[in-house]
Amino acid sequence: MPGTNLTREEARERAGLISVSEYHIKLDLNQGAKQFISDTKVLFSASKVGAESFIDLIADSVEEITLNGVALNANEVFADSRIRLPELAAENELHIVSRQAYTNTGEGLHRFVDPADDEVYLYTQFEVPDSRRVFPVFEQPDLKARFFFTVEAPAHWLVVSNQPTPEPEAIGVAGAQSHKPGEAIARWVFEPTPIMSSYITAIIAGPYEGERGSLTSSDGREIPLGVFARKSLVEYLDADYIMEKTRQGFEFFEKEFDYPYPFAKYDQVFCPEFNMGAMENIGAVTHTEAYVFRSKVTDAMRERRVVTIEHELAHMWFGDLVTMRWWNDLWLNESFAEYTSTVCTAEATEWQDAWTTFASLEKSWAYRQDQLPSTHPIVAEIRDLEDVLANFDGITYAKGASVLKALVAYVGRDNFRRGVARYFKKHAYKNTELVDLLTELEAESGRDLKAWSKAWLETAGVNTLRADFELDSDGNYTSFAVTQSATEDYPTIRPHSIVIGFYNLVDGKLTRTDSVAADVVSERVEIAELVGKQQPDLLLLNDDDLTYAKLRFDERSLQTALKAVSTLDDSLARAVIWGALWDTTRDGELAPQLFIDAVLEHIGGEDQSSTLRVVLSQLRTAATLYVKPENRASVAERVADRLWVLAKEAPAGSDRQFQFFTAFAGAAVSAAHLDTVEALLAGEIELAGMPLDTDMKWNLLQALVAGGRAGEAEIAEMLVSDKTANGEQAAAASRAAAPTTAGKEKVWHDIFETAGVANLIIRSSGTGFKRASDVEVLRPFVAKFFDGLNTVWETRSYQIAEELITGFFPLPLADEELRDATAAWLTANADAAPTLRRLITEELADVERALLVQRADV
Repeated sequence: MPGTNLTREEARERAGLISVSEYHIKLDLNQGAKQFISDTKVLFSASKVGAESFIDLIADSVEEITLNGVALNANEVFADSRIRLPELAAENELHIVSRQAYTNTGEGLHRFVDPADDEVYLYTQFEVPDSRRVFPVFEQPDLKARFFFTVEAPAHWLVVSNQPTPEPEAIGVAGAQSHKPGEAIARWVFEPTPIMSSYITAIIAGPYEGERGSLTSSDGREIPLGVFARKSLVEYLDADYIMEKTRQGFEFFEKEFDYPYPFAKYDQVFCPEFNMGAMENIGAVTHTEAYVFRSKVTDAMRERRVVTIEHELAHMWFGDLVTMRWWNDLWLNESFAEYTSTVCTAEATEWQDAWTTFASLEKSWAYRQDQLPSTHPIVAEIRDLEDVLANFDGITYAKGASVLKALVAYVGRDNFRRGVARYFKKHAYKNTELVDLLTELEAESGRDLKAWSKAWLETAGVNTLRADFELDSDGNYTSFAVTQSATEDYPTIRPHSIVIGFYNLVDGKLTRTDSVAADVVSERVEIAELVGKQQPDLLLLNDDDLTYAKLRFDERSLQTALKAVSTLDDSLARAVIWGALWDTTRDGELAPQLFIDAVLEHIGGEDQSSTLRVVLSQLRTAATLYVKPENRASVAERVADRLWVLAKEAPAGSDRQFQFFTAFAGAAVSAAHLDTVEALLAGEIELAGMPLDTDMKWNLLQALVAGGRAGEAEIAEMLVSDKTANGEQAAAASRAAAPTTAGKEKVWHDIFETAGVANLIIRSSGTGFKRASDVEVLRPFVAKFFDGLNTVWETRSYQIAEELITGFFPLPLADEELRDATAAWLTANADAAPTLRRLITEELADVERALLVQRADV
């Protein structure tokens, strides 16, 4: 039996037989807390009369199946996730009535009850294969159709779908089984959608509130806009700003793509317990509520929200108007949106240093992912749905976007723009493959992209660039070459277009005094232009961050970087330098304490928020995993001491002050630190410009719980004043931070061993569980983790299983015992699901990386 999987070959075979024209879907959302009714009619044709196929459905029960007027026995044709469709006619009408389950996993139709007011909120999340959890569907992106949605729900709700929301029609009152018996219910009948894939359909329903607006598209149409959030959260929703960024994105993309916005309206809904950043449903984008700021957040988070807004808007053209044929081109969807949203953010909004953020945040994610055993080519081999789920990673998003940036440089921005415009006009409302885009880019640029595609898209791994030179007695280069290397497992040597920057200390500040462009197309390329030039204080390969590669400094440049990185004015150059220092540390070539010293010395001068956020995260990793166990206590204390000093010294109310303050709360370990935290929470110590809002109070309380200074009573008291979803998630993280094995044991039972816990409670608990100043409290959970692993995988949904595995793997131990136990499980479970093995292999790689770097510790 297929279970819930679908192979590419099955999809290809079905697409050759089936052509879908319409889905008529009626959802009754008045059936209580666990189920809803889906009543669906599908109109489709078959190219071979008498053939057999199947439609996808995951349901609690199927109550009626009629195919071309003939009733089918559900017990005979429905199994696992499929309904068998025998004896197809040339034109077919399929009618199915089923009972569907709400989820609290962020998959299918997610149901959330707001603890603030007991209101119910629903939203769908269908990518990759989860529209079948709501209605019967041919669940593959190349079987596009028109969707006719009808929704029955409480009359006071807002119901949002892909088409403009119609006026509701009163139909009675809710029955005894509903959430609020006796309340008025209504019916919303939506106009049919354009031809589209099922995974970008959407239903969002509940007492959402917000603001409406409009804009005029480039073809003169008035496009309605909406921005919505939960009623209890809407006071924090800065809808005007979100619509402003949306309008800026519309203007940018319509001009950049030379194609008007292709749909009828554009709503954005901020949804509770959302797993990801956002989802590009046509005209009905769903966002995480983390982007509704009820408390102070970093500038990095504010910028990330803007990038996400533009990312999802870019998808309206790339992914929604033109859609991949199969999931092996998922990377192109996400990489294109990631690249173009960064361009848009940098050129059309106030966040003009978005490429610095890209260099520090996105590319660090990509480099890490590309060095795991699970790395894969950007164009990955996607054999089935399980492969797709394994490929939502830093390669699909960040490496792909990095490579697209290089491709734009290679073919020229204007040629790229014109090629993309041709692509949209040629393939609107259709499905494509990579070759379709490359064909248009080749036609505009005149370049053959086959070799480029093979080198960059069809091979895995990251190259490392180094300078190789000789000097005369005056410090001038007598020879100079750039070398590139690759790993033994992924030996591809790629073409890199780079800028080599010369930086010298001028009046105590690192200043770029010269630069040379170069093409590095082989393992060693001589740069004749540099012969005779004076060696600079710092030589920066890949200045301007034009290519995707790790860097190594020569010794003089390394020492300059360690001593003077904060004196450099250019934020992008600083980001590239910090990235190179981190890569060198992660590879065991730079002692982690030297990296820590550099961060503690220079991070106070970093004013680019995303770079600051990333480097502080790397500091934490170095201090907790990469220094030798016997050095961790002293290093941890030194780090927290310095963070508190930096918080006090930073400008009042600044992003730096906020980030240092938050980092201090997360790093507090000593009695003196905890005394400070207690005094801060009690209001006995105050920092000018640093008001203690609700979320910061939770951060401080979690530090006290982790330090043994607070417990359940204090958590419960805080929850009384913060009876919200955010509060419940913060409380879960705080409980999980308990510093004793007994405390961790309770969390383990309540979260890891208990089914039915909501997705973000699991995520928050995993964050707290790993917080331990004495990592030995996690030792008993090594065996428990591996003993329960297969059960978790077999009994939980993919999203929940992944949250549990990544959240509760006891990585802070990072020692030989954990390494050996992880390796032993992989050996004993060679036949486990490939995606499960991938997750555990990645955890093992993180342990082995920590052990490697620990050997370089001083």
